[in-house]
Amino acid sequence: MHPFQPTPVSAAGAPRRRVLRTLLGAVLGLGLALGAAIAPSAQAAEIRVVTSGGFSAAYDQLIPLYEQATGHTVVTARGASMGNAPDSIPSRFARGEPFDIVILADAGLEALIAQGKVQAGSRVDLARSMIGMSVRKGTPKPDISTVEALKQTLLNAQSIAYSASASGVYLSGELFPRLGVAEQIKDKARKIYSERVGAVVLRGEAEIGFQQVSELLPFKELEFVGPLPDEVQQRVFFSAGVAVGTQNPEAARHLIRFLAAPAAAPIVRSTGMEPAANR
Repeated sequence: MHPFQPTPVSAAGAPRRRVLRTLLGAVLGLGLALGAAIAPSAQAAEIRVVTSGGFSAAYDQLIPLYEQATGHTVVTARGASMGNAPDSIPSRFARGEPFDIVILADAGLEALIAQGKVQAGSRVDLARSMIGMSVRKGTPKPDISTVEALKQTLLNAQSIAYSASASGVYLSGELFPRLGVAEQIKDKARKIYSERVGAVVLRGEAEIGFQQVSELLPFKELEFVGPLPDEVQQRVFFSAGVAVGTQNPEAARHLIRFLAAPAAAPIVRSTGMEPAANR
């Protein structure tokens, strides 16, 4: 197993029932006994969340636990942290779509705070992410273990796919120029909008693909090569904030505390991210 390949949350190590109980004890202060049932909230709320892909794998496991425990309903929209694609989070806010919570890369969240679309002081870091690379199974596994090896892999690749969101902004705007390969690869490197890079690699439309590790790992048909070398790795936090104009501010803050709780760390880590609670 690659050193950055996460260990799944096993039935023996962290069953959903125990994770649920621990999360509730930490976040809700209920101190539940083993096996105790959770009664739905008498005043169930609908919480509207928009999230980018980086935190989605953990989010998709945690939200059903939250709904089961509280009786609240979470309605989810998705989009990239950055960019002007119609479904990107900045585009959704520009159109005035109503949300209670936004979850995205920290730079994108800070931009929304500066624009007055997310409440100042509401940011909570949920997890730290890294950029990795995948290829199709059965194809050669390129070396990206060092900066020089990464450079040669980029130059040798027939086609390259990378995200239009936070990781891709870093790759195209900073890393490729820093490595001195931006001009050489510009005609074979493709920015991917409104879908995950892994899907493009899986269809054979790109030889290698870069995205947040947590967004590559769900593609079990692909070979996860590994993260970028430490010297050129971008470490970003995926963070949550309360949207300006929310009709459910208390419910929004409650859900954010749930997602950020130390007890959620096993699930977050299983998706290839480092829990922010571990800082």
